[in-house]
Amino acid sequence: MGSRGGLLASAAAAVLLLAGCASGSMEEASGAGASPSPEASTAAPDVSESASPAEATPTAAAASPGAESPAASPSAVPDLPPVMERSAPVTLAIPSIGVDTLTLHLGLQDNDALDVPPTNPGAPASWYDGSPTPGERGPSVFLGHVNDTAGGEGVFANLRSLNPGDTVKVTREDGSVATFAVTRGEAYAKNEFPTFQVYGNTDDAELRLITCDGYDPETGLFDDNYVVYASLVP
Repeated sequence: MGSRGGLLASAAAAVLLLAGCASGSMEEASGAGASPSPEASTAAPDVSESASPAEATPTAAAASPGAESPAASPSAVPDLPPVMERSAPVTLAIPSIGVDTLTLHLGLQDNDALDVPPTNPGAPASWYDGSPTPGERGPSVFLGHVNDTAGGEGVFANLRSLNPGDTVKVTREDGSVATFAVTRGEAYAKNEFPTFQVYGNTDDAELRLITCDGYDPETGLFDDNYVVYASLVP
């Protein structure tokens, strides 16, 4: 699948949330609706792909035998922020809004459609296992509903209440805890969802917490997605 921090490793999660919450209402959240295959995202540019080198000119090709070309100076390699080793999430806690949840691991079904987070009361948050594990370099993607099928609050009902600096703690299978600080939250219309911005490569370890937003009582649909961005605390 290539780099787990790349766009194609996690962009399918966008399709999941766009489809999984589209038919939800404040009285009843629906997880139905087949999600398109993530192959639909393969047209997006790969941020790790570099431009093709320029071809040699005839003048360069005709250089005298034995003449040495000036040595190209090595490209400077940027210092990347430290990250954690790979380890899957077990629990996710957001103290400021009272979230303390186990995490399900969602992947692809046999038909390449994405699994949809459960909508029953008390359903936990879900981690998309095609994204980096929390603490690895890149955006680790967590999904959760804003409401449940009984009309109560879903696990991510209060994401909008988060402020920059609020902490998110993820306990991992190796016993370590990855602590993240919220940087911002953004609402996006589903038909204008910025896939590359949300799921593209990052130099550091980040989180994306995603739920539905923009409930329209006339249609009974959620028109938006709400995304919380958070970065690993060193």
